[in-house]
This record gives sequence, C-alpha cells and structure tokens, in this order.
Amino acid sequence: MTRGIQIRRTGGPEVMEWGEVSLPRLKRREARVRHTAIGLNYFDVYVRTGLYPAALPAILGQEAAGIVEEVGKGVTNVQVGDRVAYTGAGSGSYAEAAHVPADRLVKLPDAISDRDAAALLLKGLTAQYLLRRTYKVKRRDPIVFHAAAGGVGTIAVQWAKHLGAEMIAVVSSEAKAEQVRALGANHVIVSSRENVLTRVREITKGKGVPVVYDSVGKDTFTESLDCLRPLGLLVTYGNSSGAVPPFSPLELSRRGSLYLTRPTLAHYVPTRAALNRAARELFELVAAGVIRIRIGQTYPLAEAARAHVDLEARRTTGSTVLIP
Repeated sequence: MTRGIQIRRTGGPEVMEWGEVSLPRLKRREARVRHTAIGLNYFDVYVRTGLYPAALPAILGQEAAGIVEEVGKGVTNVQVGDRVAYTGAGSGSYAEAAHVPADRLVKLPDAISDRDAAALLLKGLTAQYLLRRTYKVKRRDPIVFHAAAGGVGTIAVQWAKHLGAEMIAVVSSEAKAEQVRALGANHVIVSSRENVLTRVREITKGKGVPVVYDSVGKDTFTESLDCLRPLGLLVTYGNSSGAVPPFSPLELSRRGSLYLTRPTLAHYVPTRAALNRAARELFELVAAGVIRIRIGQTYPLAEAARAHVDLEARRTTGSTVLIP
C-alpha cells in the first residue's frame, strides 16, 4: 500500500481524501516510480470538479518526478534507479508512488532537479507546443498571453523573449506584474485595473495581434477575440474561469475571418519520439539558462486540498509542487 490523495465524488477541495491507496499489479511495459516531487496543475481542478470526467474513485494528478523502483516485462528504455519525470500518463500522480507506462517516462538530465522537473514538464511542454507549433512565434510578433504569472505563463514569457517576440503579458495584480516584467515581458496589463482590449489596441497602434493565448476561458473569450487582427488565431487552452459557452462561428467571420483552436498536449506528443523531441528542446533551454523555473510555493502532498484552494483563489504564482 501507498498513500495518496483520492476523490470518491466530484466537488470542491473538501472531496480530496488523504490516506492509503492501492496500486494495481505492475503491468507489462510499466514502471513503478517512487515520487519525490509532484506537479500541481489546473487540469487537476477540472478533474476534481467533474469538468473533465474521470472514473471514480480516482487518484488526482497528471505530473511527477521520481526514481524508478521496478520495471515490468518488456521495459527497455528505463531501469531501476533512473531519475525520471512524466506527464500525460493518465491520473494518479498525487501519491507516494505510481505505476506508469514506460513510454511516457522521460529521463532527467543532471542539470534538472526533481522539484524543477515536477514544476516543469507539463507546463513546459505546453509552452513548447503553444509557441512552437500551435502558432509558430516569430521575431517581433506581438502576442497576448493571459495568466502570464502562472506556471505555463512564466515559462512562456521567457521562451517568447528568447524567440524575439513582443510579449504582452496579462496578469491579475501588480505583484504579479512585477514578476513577469522581471522575466522579460515587453508590456504588462493588470486586468484588475486596466481594460485589456484598450491596452492591446494602444500597444499595437490599433492593429491587434496575430495570436492570443488564453487559459482563462469564459471570462476572457470575447475580449480575446477582439484583440486579434484579421486572420488572427485565438488559442484557448484552459478554463480557469469556466468553460467557454457555445457561440456562433459567424462571430469569427465578423471579426476578420479569425481562427480558433482548443489544443491539448496529448495530440502534440502522441508517440515516445515526439515526447522526447519536445522534452529535449525544453531541457536544453533550461540547461542554457534561457528558461528559469520559478517554484512559487510548495505544499506537503497531504495538504493538496489547501494547494487547490490557493490555486483557485489566484494566490499562487509560478509553479506549485507537492512534496510526498
């Protein structure tokens, strides 16, 4: 037996139960990973609340780093004692250990600590596909990035600076604004006291931007569309304020033949080869000092419910790590 955070019903943080959880027998092509650090992501909130359905009871969590303790038959890419991290292996990382498909495990280079890996992998791979594939950011591109002080945002701000883009970072408070300025954002909009659309139009001299990255969802969707120039792309990749309600595709035409996409990491790294390519690019930038991992706060795994409360209240900055 091992201990972890489990939910038997969906709802608020109060449905999260800390205690003993059972792991199934290790299957072929799986590895047992003893967790040393676990990543907290808004995706976990979506599962907990039922926005993203899961078979119950369920152990929360999508991302962790740790040590391989055992390998099943057919596993050749990792061995006992390897330092690894994973994401996209299904739920179950909010526990002291997990059985993980071996082809989802990424070996960690010496330059990446376990805590940094747990804070980095899902968020960093998300930033990678957003900036490098969903819309391939080019030098001097003005781009709008919502929740820029969050886990994905702080990585994206630094990556965009490296690519030479003109980053327009949207945050919710002046304290968060200072943090993203320090990371290299060209312009910062504090949404609690400034009109995002007005400021974007001022910054771009009325032209709008070619792409908006929006993880907020319902509360910012229409405004994000209005920030785009004709033929611009809205990348809506999260729902922290709630899911975007249905709308007419004619709204895209009316605003300038806009494009809209709702990407997810699984479709960008469907194979081990694709996962390794994306992780390698990410790790190289971290090792070179281009991207610095900012862990804003850590919590004991047993207090994951408190971490969820703080995350939903926007009291967290950077990445959050749970420690078993």
